[in-house]
Amino acid sequence: MDYLYLAYVFFKIGIFGFGGGYAMISLIQDEVVNNYHWMNSQTFADVLAISQMTPGPISINTATYVGFNVGGVLGATIATISLCLPSIIMMYFVIRFLFKREGNPTIQAILNDLKPVIAGLILSAALIMMTKENFSDAGLGEGNISVILCVATFVATFFLKINPMILISAAGLIGFFVF
Repeated sequence: MDYLYLAYVFFKIGIFGFGGGYAMISLIQDEVVNNYHWMNSQTFADVLAISQMTPGPISINTATYVGFNVGGVLGATIATISLCLPSIIMMYFVIRFLFKREGNPTIQAILNDLKPVIAGLILSAALIMMTKENFSDAGLGEGNISVILCVATFVATFFLKINPMILISAAGLIGFFVF
């Protein structure tokens, strides 16, 4: 029965998850943590961290891990295929439709109107990750180390243009020694 729920949940997320992997995170968390209780918030935050570090889209990595956690290898396969299938089906029909109406101003307006919705979904994922579980106490006051790491990473990425792989490695080492 869990396999049917996995297929249903990730197929639904695949249908409504416009904007790519990060836009799907809030949908995945709502289903996995709040509705079906397949894992708690802390475990989900850990899954996201691992999903970001592994190659491939974050939503597919997350679906694969959740599926494996719920139903082993078969669960991982079902969750991954269920997440991808709606996109494959929709893209087939959308591409056929758009090629027939290339340059149509109404179509261009619709595509432009979707951009703020996608940005909102990504912002929603970022806000969902701002929970107590993601800002742990390392003996220096609740969340201080995590907040300092977050700000330092932001500055290093956007202003100093440091390679994200170096930052991920440094954060891993700091986390290993501090937490």
